[in-house]
Amino acid sequence: VVDSIHWRACLSDPSELVREKGLQGLLTAIRESHFVGGSAALLVPGVAKGKVTQQQAWDRSIVEIHKAIPLAARLGVHILIENVWNGMFYDPKGPNTQSADLLAKYIDEIDSPWVGSYFDIGNHQRFGKPAEWIRTLGKRIVKLDVKDWGVKNGFCKIGEGDVDWPDVRKALVEINYTGWAT
Repeated sequence: VVDSIHWRACLSDPSELVREKGLQGLLTAIRESHFVGGSAALLVPGVAKGKVTQQQAWDRSIVEIHKAIPLAARLGVHILIENVWNGMFYDPKGPNTQSADLLAKYIDEIDSPWVGSYFDIGNHQRFGKPAEWIRTLGKRIVKLDVKDWGVKNGFCKIGEGDVDWPDVRKALVEINYTGWAT
């Protein structure tokens, strides 16, 4: 289940009221996932832009995620952080050689077996090599979103972008990934 309000009610928002609304959205996604027999709630944890710095997005969202972990654990539903173009785990103006180190550090700082990565293969082709992100994230990856992206055609059909699919497959084997892919 995708947290349906995580973009408009960000857990990183400067407003405590907006963050509370975002937390309630996450809790709803966890409950709904459990209700339908799901095992995860996909979450964009925040947005770092405008008046919100990367550090503020990081700190605020972690506080809110920690509030949701008890429910996630009780219901057996993972909170999975999706890597998206939200400015939190890469430099939006940086090169296409950036690593997944920030995302790995973020998940490690949360320090819960109920929080991991819903790794979107195509989302970071623009900023880094997906296979290297997979290798860095390793066991933190619980589920995959499979899509392609290319400099010439943006998000596109698998095989029509710039993702190095043979290296992605190799990286998934290296980390022994056997989970879901959508």
